[in-house]
Amino acid sequence: MSKRLGFAALSAGMALTLAACGGEGAGGSGGAGGEGAAAEDLTIGVSMPTQTSERWIADGNNVKEQLEAEGYTVDLQYANDDIPTQSQQIDQMITEGADILVVAAIDGTALSGQLENAASNNIPVVSYDRLIRDSENVDFYVTFDNFAVGQAQGNALLQGLGLRNEDGSPGTATGPFNIELFAGSLDDNNAFFFFNGAMDVLQPLIDDGTLVVKSGQTSIEQAAILRWQQETAQRRMEDLLTSAYNDGSRVDGVLSPYDGLSRGIITALQNAGYGPTLDAANPMAVVTGQDAEIASVKLINDGVQSSTIFKDTRLLAEQAVAAASAFAEGNEPEANDTETYDNGVKVVPSYLLPVETVFADDIQSVLIDSGYWTADEVASGQSD
Repeated sequence: MSKRLGFAALSAGMALTLAACGGEGAGGSGGAGGEGAAAEDLTIGVSMPTQTSERWIADGNNVKEQLEAEGYTVDLQYANDDIPTQSQQIDQMITEGADILVVAAIDGTALSGQLENAASNNIPVVSYDRLIRDSENVDFYVTFDNFAVGQAQGNALLQGLGLRNEDGSPGTATGPFNIELFAGSLDDNNAFFFFNGAMDVLQPLIDDGTLVVKSGQTSIEQAAILRWQQETAQRRMEDLLTSAYNDGSRVDGVLSPYDGLSRGIITALQNAGYGPTLDAANPMAVVTGQDAEIASVKLINDGVQSSTIFKDTRLLAEQAVAAASAFAEGNEPEANDTETYDNGVKVVPSYLLPVETVFADDIQSVLIDSGYWTADEVASGQSD
């Protein structure tokens, strides 16, 4: 068993501790067992978006392992980034008697019919990391502080450029620096939080000329990468280099919201003669990232990618288990945010987790010492 799945034993105790008492949950009179059915009598449907990202594979496995450690039966399905497939899988879970649903949506606006069906069957719905929009039938949301993720990425870019020190004080560099901006998929609500958080940090320096977006592409619509695809990010970076940097100028930094995009961006830059590392004669541009994917952690360790944002999905899985356990007992899950996440119909009660920024010097203390990755995995760039 992977060490990232070895949190199951710990979570078995924590999940019940985290589940708050008081109040009847959305499943109090139906799907989740009403008066508190035994875990072994309940089935939880877990819908994940894709297996093309190691992050989502780990999420699915973590949630399944931890729910099963509580005694639940788990129906885990991956939709391979296909919206109709995810819709059909959720419909099937409901038809086959799921008592609770945990859903990481491909398109946060595409599941209203499935959630209405769940509500009519008294099935509580936990939105997992990606907020499901335009539906009143979202009962709880577990995620990271996504605006803070964006702020951390903006600060990581400034730190990588030397404009800011780790403690937030001004760095020795003064600029101006040429940067380009990338954003996630517009059908993922998180993409807006990431981009807006980053721009909260970067916009003042763009306004005063310290940072220059040479392409002029500063809106999320211009920067967005559909479905978070690495190949699409590589093509966009290639196009930016051809159109905005064909005069011999350099791009010094790239805001990337996800490690998969970062690797595509880095490939485009390397093909254009940058690097291969940050300290090469013609250095790699400073590229940020997110999710601490092992291939990117190796790139950071090797001095190629500058940073990533680590979101410990083991802890996110714990919160999904805590929410499911609360609903199963006829209670409301504990929320630590009841204001931020408006899905267009309602403000969804949420539990937000913190994040950590990882540069090369942080890999040992943050990723290896915590058991998330091993030293051998970091060295090889592959998970065991």
